[in-house]
Amino acid sequence: MIEVTKLNDVRILVNADLIEIVEETPDTVITLTTGRKIIIKESRQEVKNLVKSYRKDIFAE
Repeated sequence: MIEVTKLNDVRILVNADLIEIVEETPDTVITLTTGRKIIIKESRQEVKNLVKSYRKDIFAE
């Protein structure tokens, strides 16, 4: 899971395996495979880096 910040400053954990699309419009919107959309403060690049780091941790074990 990756930790991100919603626009109301609430920190949430998102299952990185369920992320389908990340877009900046100009807010960053994560669309999950379930169809749910989450608007967050982090940039698209930050989300990409979080997912890469998460996957490295998973495969290192």
